[in-house]
This record gives sequence, structure tokens and C-alpha cells, in this order.
Amino acid sequence: MLILKILLGLIGLGIVVFVHELGHFLAARLVGIDVEAFSIGWGKPILKKKVGAVEYRIGMFPLGGYCKMHGENEFQEAFDANRDHIEPTPGSFFGVKPWRRIVVSFAGPFFNLLFAGIVLSIIWGVGFEVNTMENRIVLASDLNPTERYPADNAGLRSGDRIIEINGDSIATYGDIQENIAVHPEQNLRLTVERDGAAQELIITPSLDKETGAGKIGVYYWAEPIISETVRGGAAERAGLLAGDRFLSVNGKSVEYSVALIPILQERPDTLSIEFERGGEVLQADIAPLYTDGGAELGVYFQSLQYRTPSLSPFAALAKGVREMWKTLAISVKSLALLFKGIDLTKAVSGPVRITYMLGDVAAAGFTESFGDGIRNMANFLCLISVALCVMNLLPLPILDGGLILLFMVEIIKGSPVHPKAIAAFQTVGVVLICGLMVFAVFGDVLYLLHN
Repeated sequence: MLILKILLGLIGLGIVVFVHELGHFLAARLVGIDVEAFSIGWGKPILKKKVGAVEYRIGMFPLGGYCKMHGENEFQEAFDANRDHIEPTPGSFFGVKPWRRIVVSFAGPFFNLLFAGIVLSIIWGVGFEVNTMENRIVLASDLNPTERYPADNAGLRSGDRIIEINGDSIATYGDIQENIAVHPEQNLRLTVERDGAAQELIITPSLDKETGAGKIGVYYWAEPIISETVRGGAAERAGLLAGDRFLSVNGKSVEYSVALIPILQERPDTLSIEFERGGEVLQADIAPLYTDGGAELGVYFQSLQYRTPSLSPFAALAKGVREMWKTLAISVKSLALLFKGIDLTKAVSGPVRITYMLGDVAAAGFTESFGDGIRNMANFLCLISVALCVMNLLPLPILDGGLILLFMVEIIKGSPVHPKAIAAFQTVGVVLICGLMVFAVFGDVLYLLHN
């Protein structure tokens, strides 16, 4: 399974990098810059083929990639020769106007955005299955009375239904998570349905310093009714069936499924379960299986399942673009959270962790169905693609955004930037990126050791 996850992750990351470098490649050809090589992966080519003037490669290390343009290092040659100007050759990167170089630099991140918008549009056009929980909540403090959370401070109660957040309609628990996660330490206006009446509350999500997301201290309310038992699992061996409703476990009332959490945290060897079946109260004993990921009972509780409608091409395109734009806004906002004291070793992902997570998401989907696997992988690819766009547009040396800044300076001053200034700028970039990569890979190793 691990090999499958890694393989799926590498394929997915390769797609995102291919799209990014394809943007640079097409833009370079469009503005008159010769491309010498186009590679997916770094290191010595294990496969290569020359078509026309371009050599297409697959590198030994299948993370990243590059589009090598003619003359892109002419500034280094000028620096080494101690010249005060670059002597470009025809068809070279520095042989075209700075605005053309800006187009080439911007094209990579733009293609990542374009890719995300197209893929999301296809997903909404086809339609997909949604598995979520209703918008009814359980307070985390009900399960952990020693703690107090933003939900308690706001006056929320277990059983409340959150129907609006800042005027946006909330239909599922997933909608709650999505809205809360992107608004840490911001006041939000909730409309809550309680005892058949609507109430207005103000809540301020706290910042989760491990993930950078907002949290308020609630769980989903799911009726403790079994929808499916795992074949050969503890519940099936104990004789439990789909449709059985838990009433109590080890003498403790189970009103909702998450009430099992504090019971299982005690890691009892046996669970004495009282349940209802067809109006009759029965009893069964289960021996749960404990793993690093928690306790496994071999049951799935009932959830909300529905299929989104297949949208028309124009409606799907509009929806895909909106979702892409929303993801872009979240990615930009997340950058600001890096300066709010969050745990960077957990919040900043390097290529190893991204590959693993991408493969994990895809593999989990494929265990349900081929369609779920493709959709899960596509959604995560879109997230990574947009994040790659945002990161590359940062005005840092060696990144696309840094190059755009450099070429804008050239336009403003009306003359080429001195080779020494370019070399110094790029050297700073190499140091920054190498430092970030070491830090990110260190975080990746810690992540993998705990998963």
C-alpha cells in the first residue's frame, strides 16, 4: 500500500510540475525565446528524446522539473567575465524585451491556476458523490469538561444547528469546517437553530498552531446508528448489523457517535454494548483493535450521502473558476498565518510530505471506488497547483515572482540591471530556497515518522 501511495503521489506531483513548466515552455516559444530542454524530474535523464531543437527529458529524481531556455545564464557569464552588461545571443532569454521575460515568468504560475480551474470545472460538470455529516454540532467540552473552547464562550450548545456563518448558508458539517478554518481569530456571526427558533451568536475561532486553521471546539452530531460493518471486523464478529443503534457502552449513554471517543481513550479490552434492533434492546461484547491511529470497532455510522447535480458546461466553468478563486484566496491568506506563531514544522510541507499526502488521499479514494479516487486526487492536485502558483509568485529571488520583480526594475530604470546585481539577487535566492527546503524536508521526516 505504501508503494502505491508513493507512486500515486509522484504521478500527481509530476502532473502539477508538468503543467507549470508547460506554461513557461509555451510562453517562451510564443515570445521568441529558444527552449533547449524540457524535463520532468531532476538529475541525470533516464529517458530523453530530441524533437527539433528541444530535448525532452525524464529526470532520475521524479520531484520537480524544469524548462531550460537558451541564454538564461548569460548574466552569470557576464558576471564571471567582469563585464558591466549582458551580451545576449539571438533567441536567448536576455535577448528579448523585459516585458517578454515577465510573460514567460508569469506563465508557469498562470498555467497552474488555469489547470485548477479546468479540473474543478470538469468535476462539477460530471458531478460527484458527497459523504459528510449534518450541520448539527456536539461541543468538545461535553467530551472533555476540563477544557473551554470558543464554542463555549459564544454560547453554543450540543444539538444546535449552525445554519449560517456571516450570511453564508450552511447545509453540512463540511460547510462549517470550511468557513471556520479560514477565519482564525476573526469575529464571525453565526445563525443557530435551537428548539425550532433561530438565534444570532458571535464566535471567534482560535488559531490551531499546528495547522494554521481556525477551530471552535465542536464535533459533528451523528446518530449512533450503524450504516455498515467491516467484513471480518470486531462488530461483525460480535453479531452487530447495519441499522443497529447504540444506546450505551460500558454503562455510559451514547447519544451521538462521538460520545465513544472518551470511552475508547481509556482503551478498555472489552466494550459491553447495549443496542436497539427492531424495537428490541440487545447486548453484545466487542474487543476493539487499537492502533496508532486509534481504536477500530469495524463499524461505519450513518452520514449524509448525496450526489451533486451535473452542471451545464457554462455553469460548471463558472463554478470551477469560483472554487479556484476561493482556493487562491485561502492560499494567500494562509501565508499571513506563517507569522502568527504556528508550528512551521507541521504547517510547511516539503516535496516528500506533499507526495505522501497526495498518494494517501488518492489511495483512500480508490478503496471506495475508482471515481472517488480520481476525484480525490484531482481535488488535491488543484489545491497543490494553486499553492504552487502562489508560492512561485512571491517576490523572492530565484522564484518566478523574484524574476518578475527584477524585470520590472529593468523597465522602470530604462536600462538592464547590472550582472553583479542579478548574480547577488539570485545567490540570495538560492540560499533562501535551500534553507527552506532543508527546513521543509526536516518537517517531512518528522511527519512520516508519526504516520
